[in-house]
Amino acid sequence: MDKPNILFYFTDQQRADTLGCYGQKLDISPNLDRLAAEGVLFENAFTAQPVCGPCRALFQTGRYPTEINCCRNGQPLPEDIKTLADYMEEEGYDNAYVGKWHLASYRENYTDPPVIDYETSAIPQSRRGGYRGFWRVSDVLEATSHGYDGYVFDENMQKREFKGYRADCITDFAMEYLDQYKGEKPFFLTISHIEPHHQNDRGRYEGPEGSKERFANYDLPEDLKALGGNAGEMYPDYLGCCKSLDDNLGRVIGKLKEKGLYDNTVIVYASDHGSHFKTRNKDEHLTGADDYKRSCHDSSLKVPLVIKGPGFRGGKRVRDLVSTASLPKTFLAMAGLDIGNRMIGENLKEIADGNTAHRANRIFAQISESRTGRCIRTEDYLYSVYAPDSDGWQEGSSSCYEEDFLYDLKKDPYELENLVYDPEYKKIREELSGQLLDEIEKAEGVRPVIRLG
Repeated sequence: MDKPNILFYFTDQQRADTLGCYGQKLDISPNLDRLAAEGVLFENAFTAQPVCGPCRALFQTGRYPTEINCCRNGQPLPEDIKTLADYMEEEGYDNAYVGKWHLASYRENYTDPPVIDYETSAIPQSRRGGYRGFWRVSDVLEATSHGYDGYVFDENMQKREFKGYRADCITDFAMEYLDQYKGEKPFFLTISHIEPHHQNDRGRYEGPEGSKERFANYDLPEDLKALGGNAGEMYPDYLGCCKSLDDNLGRVIGKLKEKGLYDNTVIVYASDHGSHFKTRNKDEHLTGADDYKRSCHDSSLKVPLVIKGPGFRGGKRVRDLVSTASLPKTFLAMAGLDIGNRMIGENLKEIADGNTAHRANRIFAQISESRTGRCIRTEDYLYSVYAPDSDGWQEGSSSCYEEDFLYDLKKDPYELENLVYDPEYKKIREELSGQLLDEIEKAEGVRPVIRLG
C-alpha cells in the first residue's frame, strides 16, 4: 500500500498550553509529547473560526464558513457540496468517523427547538458530509451524553449506547474500526472527541472522577491569572479531560502498533479552538450560550497541532504562524492529491520542510455568534475589528467594521492592554487594517470599510 493511512485525532475547545510539548508543567500528555518528539510540532497554530460548527464545516470542505453559509452553530453542511470525504473516497481511501459531528441540524437560535433536528437522533446518509462507511456519531454529542455514559448512532442509524467515561467510549468505537480493518485500502479515520469542551446542560467541565484532586496543583496560564473568569473553579476538571484524551491517544497508538499500521499512518492532533474561560466578551450579547471561545484572542484562537508519520518526522518545532484552515488541503496532499485553489490554506508539509519564503507570516480568522468580527495575527501584533450594527448570530459578514482591539505581543504577550486608541500605534493600525482588508477580500470576495478609531 503506497498511500499512508491518515488518523485525525480531533479535540474540542483545547488550549495548546494544556500540553507538555507546549509548556504544561503537569504530566498531562506523555503520549502526544512523544509524538511531537518524533514528528512535527507547530508552535503557533491558530483556528480560522473559534466556534464549533463553523470550524467543523471548514474542516470538511476546505472553504470558509461565510462561503458555505455555516458561519454559526446550528447550520448544516450543504448537501450538494463536495467534501473532504468525497475527495478521499475518490483517492481510494476507506473513510471512518467517530464522535461529534455538529453539521446536520438547523437552529434559528439557542432558545427555540431546532427546525431540522438530528441533535438526539440518527443522522441520515445525506447529511453525513460524504462519509459512507464506518460511522459512530452524534450530531451534538453533548446532547446525547455527559462526561459519563450516553449514545451515538452507527452507519445503519442504530443507537449505540455506551457506559463509562465518554472519551474512553468514543475511543472504543475507533478501536472497533481498527480491529475490523483489513488493510485493503488506506484509511482516513477521524476521532472527533468533545473533550475538553464544557458540558452545556450542566455548565461545567467534566473530567474523569478524581480530576479535582489529581490536578489540584495546577498553575493557571498568565492570561487567566490576570483576567479571572471561572478557570479557578474549572481548571482541574479541564486538565482531567485533557489527560484522558492523551491516555486514549496512547491506546490508539498501541492498537496501530499491534496491527503493524503505525509506521505507515500519519497521526494529526489538533483542536477546533481554545478556551478563554469567560474572561473575554463579558459585555457582549452571547445569544444564550455560555461563552468560552467566541473571541479573536489567542486564548480562543491558539490550538495544538502535532503531525507525525510519513512526511512528518524528525522532531521539528515549526515557529511559523499557521492556520488549521490548511488541514483539509494538507490531508489531501498526504493522500497524493494537489487540490490547488479548490480549497483554502496551504500544504503544511511545505511549511514543515522550511519552504516559507513565499508566504506572509500571519493568520486570518472570522468570528460569529457573539459578534461579527475579523482579525489578523502576526508575530508582533493581534488586530481585530467588529461590525457594530451586525447581529453575529444572524449575519456572518458586514460591509463596515470598527476597530475592536490591538495588542503589541512583544510587550504584552497575554493581551492585557488594548492599544487600539493609542495614538503612538496609529501607523501600525493603518498598516494592519490594510493587511486585514486584503485577507477579507481574498476570503470573501468583497472589500469592506474599516473605520479607524
